[in-house]
Amino acid sequence: MRFIFWLSLIGILYTYLGYPVLLWIVARLRPRPWKTARITPSISIVLAVHNGLSLLERKIEHLLGLDYSNVKEVIIVSDGSTDGTAEFLARQNHPRLRCVVLETHGGKAVAVNAGMTQATADLIVFVDLRPEIAPGAIQHLVDNFADETVGCVAGEYILHRDTETDGSASVGRLYWTYEQWLRNREALIDSSVGVPGCFYAVRRNLATPHPPGIILDDMFAPLSIIRQGYRCVLDPQAHVYDTWPKRVEGEFHRKVRTLAGNFQLFQLAPWVLSPQNRVLFQLFSHKIMRLIVPYLLVLLLVSAIALAPGSLFFTAIAALQIFCWILAIVGSRYTIPILHKIAGPAATLLVLNAAAVVGFYKFLFTRGPLWKIWNSNRPADISFPSATGT
Repeated sequence: MRFIFWLSLIGILYTYLGYPVLLWIVARLRPRPWKTARITPSISIVLAVHNGLSLLERKIEHLLGLDYSNVKEVIIVSDGSTDGTAEFLARQNHPRLRCVVLETHGGKAVAVNAGMTQATADLIVFVDLRPEIAPGAIQHLVDNFADETVGCVAGEYILHRDTETDGSASVGRLYWTYEQWLRNREALIDSSVGVPGCFYAVRRNLATPHPPGIILDDMFAPLSIIRQGYRCVLDPQAHVYDTWPKRVEGEFHRKVRTLAGNFQLFQLAPWVLSPQNRVLFQLFSHKIMRLIVPYLLVLLLVSAIALAPGSLFFTAIAALQIFCWILAIVGSRYTIPILHKIAGPAATLLVLNAAAVVGFYKFLFTRGPLWKIWNSNRPADISFPSATGT
């Protein structure tokens, strides 16, 4: 039991503290900065949409009005929409707007692949329906391609906070601040293992078709670029604005889908777990260990309780864990004035680890396409944020 306790504790501490500290040290001692310069390569913007009619007109206006000087084309792919999206796209006649209508709802990966086949520019910029690109963000993004070793660049994902509940805000903000810090450090030493799927760009000649049905295109795409010998980096000045779900339940379902997608990625692209992936260590530390931590937390609690009789230390550890989990449950639902700074991290930890367990269950037992386990365009969670209201 002592061995189980200490092994579990070391695994948990490495995942959430040891790996970030290691990244910080390596990034300080052996950084690998990349060259940036003002360049204006042509870009193709690809947007996949399913039943997004309520936001589509404003989104098209937003994309066609971007302040980047060399937008060659905006490609909108309707993924089996049934709300009038296809009919709306058929009425568009802007010279830079290209519309693709897929009759069958095949998921984002299929739609993105269809958009990529239509792209003719130097770079492909992938965007999502809801987020709004800040002024100057496209230019900041493409400037990183002045370095010939860079094959994929992502922007900085900034949360719109006005519509969140306190529970959703504490989970969303804390998680994403932590996540972006990790990704930035990874990019500084080599490459980030993932990007915000709502705003990133790749060299068109390096773009790899996504396996149909894959959920994590925002991991498959950068890892495919890295596999070809290039880097995936992030630009903190290329801002894109979005909203998190208004309820913590929405954030939980988002994470279930994402974490189920990790298992699916390993199944559909097993090379990411092989030496072909030069950032395998980062992938293991950043992603795989998070999938293991829920079970380490259970083992930590069980072993602490088993060792508690006759030991003040293990009794205290067990009591502390139980208190933290109770606090996490309450903190995910309510704002606790005095303990809010503790409840927020505890709630985040609870949501992430519960979602990892549910995500694994969904991966194993979901019948039909895995991407259908959660619809990100649920009306209750949709709003179009303002770039000035962050």
